[in-house]
Amino acid sequence: MYQYLDDLESRSLYIIREAYKRVDPLAMLWSIGKDSTALLWMVRKAFYGRVPFPLVLLDTEMELDEVYAFRDKLVKDWDLPMKSELCPPEEDMDKTLPPATRAAMRKTEGLRNLLEKEKYRGIIAGIRRDEQAMRAKERVFSPRTLDGDWDYKDQPAEFWDQYKTEFPDGCHVRIHPLLHWTELDIWRYTKRENIPYVSLYLAKDGKRYRSLGEKNITFPVDSEAATIDDIIHELETTKTAERSGRAMDKETEDSFERLRASGYM
Repeated sequence: MYQYLDDLESRSLYIIREAYKRVDPLAMLWSIGKDSTALLWMVRKAFYGRVPFPLVLLDTEMELDEVYAFRDKLVKDWDLPMKSELCPPEEDMDKTLPPATRAAMRKTEGLRNLLEKEKYRGIIAGIRRDEQAMRAKERVFSPRTLDGDWDYKDQPAEFWDQYKTEFPDGCHVRIHPLLHWTELDIWRYTKRENIPYVSLYLAKDGKRYRSLGEKNITFPVDSEAATIDDIIHELETTKTAERSGRAMDKETEDSFERLRASGYM
């Protein structure tokens, strides 16, 4: 079923292995959502069931209860090298940002603190180009300053799967093995591979989460998709944006751009 997924998976496995071979030290952000869990599944495929670098949750202590429970179960079942980085409080964030964007900024600062402490040269993240317009500008290997700043107007060219992996001291690189996937691809792959996922993605009382974030800035959307087959069918026809339940996406027009440019995932 969905044979094209083999090509998508093959490209992602290549990117994961290239990152592991060329960038050290390396870590992966695991938000516990559908994308990063599918990516984690592929990491385990790439390395024959093991994860050879740390998995990090940027923890605001505001994740949904079901997300924490799912994390704890998979860490135990898959013997994952998990660590959490506690994010700074909201009152320390830029006061000029709108409220929900300021709350989301906590993860940017948490990642900045993580990089400063651990000196990671590479961070693997499970973002996709189709999620949001700013993410469509990303590269697979995307250089950042040590502070996490991203110059999206000046990025290395990437032709024929040739990636630049060497950058000056004081920089790190974000690696995005899922850029070429779509939300529908992720769910078709999750079904085919029988990958576990947080139950909040399934509709209850006419509502479900399309995207999982902090409980104070993420909300469910109208949906009757109560099974993974229902989700796939819904995505084949819906025109509702995936991030329609994210409060920060409904604030000022440049909110997400400001977040991304300063290091948000």
